[in-house]
This record gives sequence, C-alpha cells and structure tokens, in this order.
Amino acid sequence: MERRTYLRGLGGVGIGGLAGCLDELGAGDESNPETEHWGDGETILDPPSEERGSTIHPIHGDEFPPFTLPDPLSDESVSLEDFVDERTFLMTYFFTACPDGACPALLLRLRRAQEDAIQEGYEDDIALLAMTFDPERDTPDVLESYAVERSIDYEADNWHFLRPESYEEGETLLDETFGMPIQRVEDPEDHEFEDEHDHGGDEESGDDHGDHDDEDQNGHADHDHGEYTFVHYNLIVLVNDQGVVERAYPNAVEQREEVSIETIVSDARTVAQE
Repeated sequence: MERRTYLRGLGGVGIGGLAGCLDELGAGDESNPETEHWGDGETILDPPSEERGSTIHPIHGDEFPPFTLPDPLSDESVSLEDFVDERTFLMTYFFTACPDGACPALLLRLRRAQEDAIQEGYEDDIALLAMTFDPERDTPDVLESYAVERSIDYEADNWHFLRPESYEEGETLLDETFGMPIQRVEDPEDHEFEDEHDHGGDEESGDDHGDHDDEDQNGHADHDHGEYTFVHYNLIVLVNDQGVVERAYPNAVEQREEVSIETIVSDARTVAQE
C-alpha cells in the first residue's frame, strides 16, 4: 500500500475541540466527489456508498500493511502473515485510560463480533486485534485485567491485545504504517475535554452504555486517566483472509447505521464465512 501523506496540523487544533478520543482526526473526507478509486484488491463486500476521499488509512480494496507486534498475554508475536490464507480480522487502536468512553466502545464492537463468531461457529475464521498506543500504562497485567472487565474471551484463542515495546515505536507504527496519527497530551487539565459529548455513545441502551463509560455501575473498574492522555480518532478496520481491507470504519462510535455494532458484526460475519 502506498504511504499517504497528510499535514501535521495537530498542534493547531483549538483547545475546545480536543477530546480524549477525537473522531475526526485524520479520518479524511470520505465524500470527496473527485476521488472514486477504491483500491485494486479482491473483496467480498461491495464498495461502501461513501466515496474514497482523502483518507490516510487503508480502506476498501487496499492491501493492509505488514506488521509484527507482541501479544503480551499469549507471549507470542502477531503478524499480518499469521492471518493471510487463514483468518479474517478486525483491528482497532485504543488505550485503557481513555477518558470519554470511546475506546471501550471500540472494544465493545470487537467483543460483539467475537461473541457472534462463537455463537455462529466461525470463531476459528476470525481474529480480533486491539493495539494499545499507551504501553507505559497498558502493561501486561493491566491488559489482562482489562480483558476481564470487558468480558473478552481470551480462551477462544482469537483475540489479541497488541502492545509495542515503547510509545515511540507505537507512534511511528501508527503514523507511518497504519495511517492512524495520534497526539500525546501531557497535561489534560490544559485542555477542555468535552465530557458532556458522548464520544463513545451508541443508539443502544442498558448494558452497552455501561461499556462506553467507566462501567462502575456494572462492577467494572474506574481507570485512572493519569497525567497525560491522547488525541486520536476512532478507527476499526475489517481485513479479509487475503490481507485486503473490506471496510474501514472511521468515527466508528458515532450513532449512525454505517458504523453501528450490528453493521460491523454483520460485515465481519459475511467476510469470515465466505
């Protein structure tokens, strides 16, 4: 996949526009009428209704970039090559101290796909990958506890938490390989994180809303957000077993049909069972 370029305008974002999980950062304009090409790889799903636009991450028809990252819970390295000719996978990027509920919402979508795969009998045909970009705080012990809190089934042998060795390594990988730029904010109190805006919200109620917040009402831990946080956008990517992107879901926790839990789970099921 050709490396896409973008303007490094993160420092110019207005203070009031920053949030711990910012949807729009680097997501690109997917309704650009001047760009119609969707990539050359063979896909199972038809192109989405939105046009390609100026995205910097791989999308429908693009080859997903090669990577290798450690999974500290299974004590193994995970690479793109592990899934080619073997498994479809869903991948997202997160940190456990996310202050506004969006990262839990991203993991909820992967967890629902895992649950559907187990229920429908295709758990060996799909993998769920969640890469932390905060390895300083997201230690193996923290990730293990987080998996329990989020009801993730590690025994199903299809979920991998991916953890780079350092923040700098992860930042470079996100920027130069995955097209998912982030910004580390050293003093969150200097920025107005808009708690009243539910960046992790969904159209659903009840159990799911607990997954989007600190989840203390469901018995889950209220994580310490610490002295720094991150500005990033909320991306999930669905990749088929040939390593070609079937769907990229930017702004994946918005309340719209294209990125709903049901849509992502249905798309993943269709591709994995093909």
